[in-house]
Parts: sequence; structure tokens; C-alpha cells
Amino acid sequence: MKRTMVLAMAMTGLTGGCVNVTAPDKPIVINLNISITQEVVYRLDGEAKSLIQNNPGIF
Repeated sequence: MKRTMVLAMAMTGLTGGCVNVTAPDKPIVINLNISITQEVVYRLDGEAKSLIQNNPGIF
């Protein structure tokens, strides 16, 4: 039983590898192409406001 455990531990030690973690040479660049279209919302809000003013009984 002991021989089997020693053999299993030895095999695990032989098959285990070394893991190296190194930082990249250049910085990581994340390019987010974000477009905020606040103007469209403002136009719709203005149109809705004028529509409500012109038609007060719409709601």
C-alpha cells in the first residue's frame, strides 16, 4: 500500500509542470467605440413637448 502511494506521488511530481506568469511588454489597450447620441433624445423630447402643448387632450 505504501509503495503504491509513494509511486503515485512520484509520478505526480514527475508529470507536474512549472507555470510562469509574466506581464506583457506593452500596455493592454482596450478600444471602446462608444457613441452617445444625446441630441436625438433632446429632439424627440422637444417634439413630444410641442405635440402635448398643441394637443392638450392627447392623454
